[in-house]
Amino acid sequence: MTTSSLMKDQKPGAARREGHPGIALTVIAACQLMVVLDATIVNIALPHIQGALEFSTTDLTWVVSAYTLTFGGLLLLGGRAGDILGRRRVFMTGILLFIAASLLGGLAQEPWQLLAARALQGVGGAIASPTALALITTTFAEGPARNRAFGVFAAVSAGGGAVGLLAGGMLTEWLNWRWVLFVNVPIGILIAVLTPVYIGESARHPGRFDLMGALTSTLGMASLVYGFIRAAEDGWRDSLTLAAFGTAMVLLATFVFVEMRAAEPITPLKMFADRNRSGTYVIMLSLAAAMFGMFFFIVLFVQNVLLYTPIEAGLAFLPVTFAIAIGAGLSQRFLPIFGPKPFMVTGSTLVTLGLAWQTFITPDSSYVGGVLGPMLVFGFGMGLNFVTLTLTAVSGVAPHEAGAASGLLNTTQQVGGSLGLSILTTVFSAASRNEAVEQVSKFLAVATPEQKAEFARTKQLPAPWSHEVLAHGIATAFIPAAAMALVALATACFVIRVRKSDLEALAGTASTAGPAGG
Repeated sequence: MTTSSLMKDQKPGAARREGHPGIALTVIAACQLMVVLDATIVNIALPHIQGALEFSTTDLTWVVSAYTLTFGGLLLLGGRAGDILGRRRVFMTGILLFIAASLLGGLAQEPWQLLAARALQGVGGAIASPTALALITTTFAEGPARNRAFGVFAAVSAGGGAVGLLAGGMLTEWLNWRWVLFVNVPIGILIAVLTPVYIGESARHPGRFDLMGALTSTLGMASLVYGFIRAAEDGWRDSLTLAAFGTAMVLLATFVFVEMRAAEPITPLKMFADRNRSGTYVIMLSLAAAMFGMFFFIVLFVQNVLLYTPIEAGLAFLPVTFAIAIGAGLSQRFLPIFGPKPFMVTGSTLVTLGLAWQTFITPDSSYVGGVLGPMLVFGFGMGLNFVTLTLTAVSGVAPHEAGAASGLLNTTQQVGGSLGLSILTTVFSAASRNEAVEQVSKFLAVATPEQKAEFARTKQLPAPWSHEVLAHGIATAFIPAAAMALVALATACFVIRVRKSDLEALAGTASTAGPAGG
């Protein structure tokens, strides 16, 4: 996007706000942090939520999935809404909806009330998040200023998951589980107050909403994720498992058909014509699938095997946030010099190594050797990738399609995370069941009569046998996680190209005749 096109995409009143770019960026980044953080902040509070609202173990998984599925499924429509109705207006709408849903979730007295609130939170996040990224393209001129802004945004997006785990531990231990939802209310109100003061409105581009595309994509992905979750519990031959996968295939095929024929699709297929952009989406999908699994399973390990308290578990993830920030800072600094490919290749290699390292985790693994080391390698690699992927995805996109491009990037992250977690959970469940058979035999061979009576009553193995089952399941789950990262590495090596026009655009020296790339 050139300076001239940038100005055309703003309303006249936007210029007077240019004296406070730092505040504008803070507002946008705060929104993204709140939305991304909410995907993980409830993880550590789940046992407390289960006890308070009497969730079954199966239904408890939907406390997380209800948010990520609506968030990922509606991101494309949210990005399109910003293009058509005005990005600041849509951004504000998403924030207000997110605030209301967070308040309702914190007040929930029944399981269905919390699940409904979590789904509504996902809708609000889907409206606000892609618009926030698109607002950067209309607030900061292409070149170093926008690169720095994208660096901050990407670092927040990458580190939000770890921050959410820390915040969730603090709020759960010091207050109660309801505050992992209530905390969004004051933050959201502050964002809503500052937005009209420091962020200008973008021009409205005529168009129509592709509701059929949004509906088929959201329901299709929800069915696909449900199929994997169902398979983990009831097996691959279960009738509902097969029905879920069949429904997903039909809906997703319908989505592609609708997008090919729609006059104004939420996913313009021409965006995939650019080799680098298509590769970027594949890399983001693969890395996010591995990242969500890493956070989920290590939380289980540190709390159930290392016996960390909620706040200790949150603090255990803090180093990965710093590793991500360092990687993001380095890539933002040197990206205009070397282009995206070296950072994608190096970052994906480190992510693969970090995940492969975690396949060796055992009940005897310490935090430093079994958790911290691989997390730092993983986090630095993710940091190198996030800024690079963000800039490459929106490079060369016309102003009126910036929302759709950023929405597609966020969609690949959220959908990849949901799919990856469901796939890894399926592997974890199968490996844990097999290991449990062996550990039950070992336990019964040495157990006292009292221990055997307790096991017959609860069907739960005591430590250290339960630790063996959990650690084996986690180590096995990291094998497909590492394979997902290998897909990202292969894509970075064989699909991404370094182009002179991209380097010029990143350095802010591209010709004013048009954007680079494409």
